[in-house]
Amino acid sequence: MTLLAPEQDVTAGSLHTKRLPAWAALATAVVALALSAALVLGTGIGNWVLVVVLGAVLYLIGFWLAANAVEGPRSARNRTWSALIHSACVLAILPLASVTWTLISNGINRLDGNFFLTSMNNIGARDANGGAYHAIVGTLEQVGIAALITIPLGVLGAIYLVEYGRGKLSLAIRFFVDVMTGIPSIVAGLFVLAFWVLIVSPLFNNGQPQYSGFAAALALSVLMLPTIVRSTEEMLRLVPAPLREGAYALGVPKWKTILRIVIPTALPGIVTGIMLSIARAAGETAPVLLVAGGTAAINFNPFENNQSSLSLFVFSQATDSSRFSPDRAWTAALTLVALVLILTIAAKLLARRNRLTR
Repeated sequence: MTLLAPEQDVTAGSLHTKRLPAWAALATAVVALALSAALVLGTGIGNWVLVVVLGAVLYLIGFWLAANAVEGPRSARNRTWSALIHSACVLAILPLASVTWTLISNGINRLDGNFFLTSMNNIGARDANGGAYHAIVGTLEQVGIAALITIPLGVLGAIYLVEYGRGKLSLAIRFFVDVMTGIPSIVAGLFVLAFWVLIVSPLFNNGQPQYSGFAAALALSVLMLPTIVRSTEEMLRLVPAPLREGAYALGVPKWKTILRIVIPTALPGIVTGIMLSIARAAGETAPVLLVAGGTAAINFNPFENNQSSLSLFVFSQATDSSRFSPDRAWTAALTLVALVLILTIAAKLLARRNRLTR
């Protein structure tokens, strides 16, 4: 057997094939964008959005032609599909980046102490001050109460469906969970309005219906519950069966197996589902408007009187005629996104820490 030196080329069935240089993709992209800009902007048929779209098409065609000429058809197809996958990733990230940039650029105008430490009580249309302190308090209380109600119910319901549920009852529960997942938020608000505000709250308020932050929390719970149940159920089903079987073989009771093995294994996915439901609840406006009413004053008691929230504050400021209202609305939207981001990061770090310390 003859060994070939590293520098020696194999003439027949060569392992050393021609390849495009590393800068070829960048050069093709630059040329494609230049041609697209010349065609679109030169003829005046569109703006920069059409430039990017047409540039992406020209890039794929040009890159395929270059790869086909240098590396052959098989490699050209591989590079083209790789470019399509990367392009899809960029297209998915662009709207998120655009929303983030829009929020930051518009919301930074009122990012000051006055915004976070004052409410809109006694603030007129010509007053540049006023903040969202009352709305931040309302959001934290409403979402916190909804989470305290919904997370245990949702996780326990998912455990029942995966570990114990059999027969028609479990099928009926899954069916109604799927139905609740798609209901509009206004329906949840109407349900709590008809049941809690008009029927139950008069029993504690001398026969008079009463709006409250707790009613808003109940409406948010209706929206959060199906998301938590469905996501937790899917995560529990992904736990390998040998983990359960090994625990049963060692004589561990089923409840302890679920508590010590199944739930910790699925915890990161469960936390993700919980945070998705909290993010949805924090951004809902219609249920809060129906059953909490909204207010410009600070209300720390979620069980009495009207209460506002950040999403409702954004809605009210965006529809206000004052020239100072849009800045407040953008800053409140940025605050809401930042609040959800902080809660998500904290929950992820907590779940990761628990997983690593087991």
